[in-house]
Amino acid sequence: MRASGKAMFGKSGLLASMALGLILAAGTGFAQQAVAPAPVPAPQTTTPSLEIGGSKPIEVDAPAGFEYHDKLQVAIARGGATATQGDMVLTAETLAAYFRKTGNGGNEVYRLLAEGNVQLKNGDRTAHGSRAIYDLDKSVAVLTGDGLRLTTPNETVTARDSLEYWRDQELAVARGDALAARPQDRIRADRLVALLARDAQNKLGLSRVDADGGVVITTKSETARGDKGTYDLDSEQALLTGNVRVTRGQNQLNGPAAAVDLRSGISRILSQVPGSGPVTAQPAAPATGERVKGLFIPNRQGEGGVPQQPGQTAAPKGSEKP
Repeated sequence: MRASGKAMFGKSGLLASMALGLILAAGTGFAQQAVAPAPVPAPQTTTPSLEIGGSKPIEVDAPAGFEYHDKLQVAIARGGATATQGDMVLTAETLAAYFRKTGNGGNEVYRLLAEGNVQLKNGDRTAHGSRAIYDLDKSVAVLTGDGLRLTTPNETVTARDSLEYWRDQELAVARGDALAARPQDRIRADRLVALLARDAQNKLGLSRVDADGGVVITTKSETARGDKGTYDLDSEQALLTGNVRVTRGQNQLNGPAAAVDLRSGISRILSQVPGSGPVTAQPAAPATGERVKGLFIPNRQGEGGVPQQPGQTAAPKGSEKP
């Protein structure tokens, strides 16, 4: 069956507009088709309903109408659809709502499947992909496909494999060549986990980013690499651990850990990995035997590595006076 208009999926409400559309379609819409009309079903004593877990209802707007498959237990909206729950808005070319029977004889939506130009917006953060699955039991949305990216007022996060949004835990996960970029710096890793926190105005924003696997932090003045990393956005301090290398120009420092100040773009190699706690740029406790190593390339502008004076041109080799 097909119905048009809007549908409200509520925990305590009914799918009233969808049910009305279904009744009207059964009585008039199908009779206008070229094929022989199907018998009009007897009026139902109860209005069909789709309930959803959670305290906020979901409103689905489908200008092209709905396809309601009772045996398959799915309602499909095609031709562009929007699902809204609180401040979260999911739009796609096709949106399918899967439901299951409840103990009281009703229906309960447990999964939303979106395909085609998917956009998931929550406040001032917007995620893009070509496919998304929203698990309502876990309050987790997973976006896959081409063009995966998450944009905020200050950062852009991209990924190759998937973007995940864990609503209850207030965190986002980017998997596969993940990149979080700002105008002045960027952090890249196999996986990025972004923790969200609310500010004084109760607005949700990025608070910390944990990076794992092939971590690279790039600032305007240097590049720092390591196995794992943690970046605190409030203090703009990052901590890298595991096979750390910090490169500035041709000079390189190696060690077990590094504290990176993203405000100044300066890193400090640490002789050991600090204990758990807030990320700071302070040196760690005394070393436990692991050394910090450095490679420094002498200044080659003048002879003997001595910097040239402004306007001075180095004399060719062999032309020096005795």
